Amino acid sequence: MRIVVIGGSGHIGTYLIPMLVERGHEIINITRGQSKPYIAQAAWRNVRQVVANREEEDKAGTFGTFVNYLKADVVIDLICFTEASARQLVEALRGNVQHFLHCGTVWIYGHSTQVPATEDQPRHPFGEYGIRKAAIERYLLDESRRNGFPATLLHAGHIVGPGYAPLNPAGHFNPQVFAQIARGEELALPNLGMETVHHVHASDVAQAFVKAIINRSTSIGESFHAVSPAAITLRGYAEAMYAWFGQESKLSFLPWEKWKTTVSEAEAQATWDHIAHSPNASIAKARRMIDYQPRYTSLDAIYEAVQWLIDNEKIVIKQPA
Repeated sequence: MRIVVIGGSGHIGTYLIPMLVERGHEIINITRGQSKPYIAQAAWRNVRQVVANREEEDKAGTFGTFVNYLKADVVIDLICFTEASARQLVEALRGNVQHFLHCGTVWIYGHSTQVPATEDQPRHPFGEYGIRKAAIERYLLDESRRNGFPATLLHAGHIVGPGYAPLNPAGHFNPQVFAQIARGEELALPNLGMETVHHVHASDVAQAFVKAIINRSTSIGESFHAVSPAAITLRGYAEAMYAWFGQESKLSFLPWEKWKTTVSEAEAQATWDHIAHSPNASIAKARRMIDYQPRYTSLDAIYEAVQWLIDNEKIVIKQPA
């Protein structure tokens, strides 16, 4: 099949596109041309790169036509952030594609009403990103179920892998938290550290897309979670990282209003966003309907990413003399 991937040079595409090439598909990657895959693989030599600025094309109302011109059998959209952008694609591709796959997020739930969250749970999104992604999901599922548009949605957790800093045990993205833990220093967590985060290795998200394509008959018109087998608490995450570095756990806990004064404003905002959501998603439906079988636990994916940070000197374990 000819498969067009929109935004395939990032976290997910690094693994997804080689998987699709290896299965014998013809791949076209739509990219801004500003980034390269995190891991170099020979498969990329067989990928046609098409440069486009989606934001500008969306404003001009031409992006859907641009994608349709590529005459894909399958379109995978990894970087859609507004319902208007999704509508452009649907209107242009209606009747012209066999399958359309959208990368969503577990942020669509807002706060969970039960855990682990299942795909039929009510949505209570908050924050611009979650609200917009929930609106896209609602629109695409409605188009699929009412009008036969062949859409599948895959909702990822906190994507992690070699090449970038993972969400850390304090709930933000400063990689120096890992160095702090590695040195055996005390780490303060907000509240009691019992809020949850739900990571997923980028290669497992890629696997979910491939499995959804393979199982097209059961994936169209459905949403699935693409996360690791289990979420982890901030406290459990921190304790595991201390153990991984061969250190005794040294944690302290502060009420939110006090804790947020110990980090930068940006870090506090990131942590608040994560603990307010506390994602914890079930993969039972994805396992049952598309045979999704993640290779990585949350911690295994994180360990690989942190080892990359160490190997590439993105964090320094030893204190300067």
